[in-house]
Amino acid sequence: MPKIGITLGDPSGIGPEIVCKALASMSPEEQSNVLLIGNQDVISRANILIQGGLDFSRKGIQIANVKSKKISSIQDGCISVGGGDAAYNYVAHAVNLAIRGDIDAIVTAPLNKAALHLAGYPFNGHTDLLRFLTKSQTSFMLFDSSKLRVILATIHVSLSQAIEDCRTENILRTVKAGYEHLSKLGIKAPRIAVAALNPHAGEEGLFGREEINEIAPAIEQARGHGIDADGPFPGDSVFYRALRGDFDLVVAHYHDQGLIPIKLADFDNAVNVTLGLPVIRTSVDHGTAFDIAWKGIARSKNMISAIAHARDLVSRQKN
Repeated sequence: MPKIGITLGDPSGIGPEIVCKALASMSPEEQSNVLLIGNQDVISRANILIQGGLDFSRKGIQIANVKSKKISSIQDGCISVGGGDAAYNYVAHAVNLAIRGDIDAIVTAPLNKAALHLAGYPFNGHTDLLRFLTKSQTSFMLFDSSKLRVILATIHVSLSQAIEDCRTENILRTVKAGYEHLSKLGIKAPRIAVAALNPHAGEEGLFGREEINEIAPAIEQARGHGIDADGPFPGDSVFYRALRGDFDLVVAHYHDQGLIPIKLADFDNAVNVTLGLPVIRTSVDHGTAFDIAWKGIARSKNMISAIAHARDLVSRQKN
């Protein structure tokens, strides 16, 4: 069974709680193939909170105890230097372990971007951070569920920046990344739909020319590489068509264009997968939820899905 490294995320958020809840739902064999990466005191406190009865002895769940020098600033449900610093160090430690081959995949609990910046780390989320830590040229955010798959051509940027980044070469790279990932999953000739950027797919240039000048050429070039890509399709209908089975993947041009439909369709089961890295990484599709942190009420179903998906990706890669 693959060895999965799970980072706690920001200790001020729901990460520790949902990780412990997910572990409590596992069999002893599954638990023995998990390495928790985070502060041991935080893990123990979360275990007590959920009454998980988890065994962290030598025979139980293993912990890579990563200490933060700024832990004293952490408060439940609050943005803090300590929370951002801890979250960064958990991920950095996990990447080192994965690159060395000590773990087969990384599953991350959510971090807070404002806390990350407050701690002096200029990254806009896990995807950018992982690209930096692994020295990768590119990284892509794909969301996978049994109902819908979406990949983003831009990630955590302003809407104006996303429009600026709507360029043929960027769209083509995203289509290729999605195609390669679906092919590894065993999907033969994946059908990829590319969403339009403007309303009504630009209405022949009346509402913008990005579809004509940038998106359509990217689709044509993808076809030249043997990829079954089609579009650009209006954003108000392409996700419905994917949900009914017309496409295996939708390429979205900005964060909310892709995230709103995937969360609406399958919030609890959608898994965030980072493509373009030398390591396997999955995550939940939600944030730190400071408003409900450390109250024992956060749902762990999404974390359970992320762990299961990581195991599946490792198994497929080895086969």
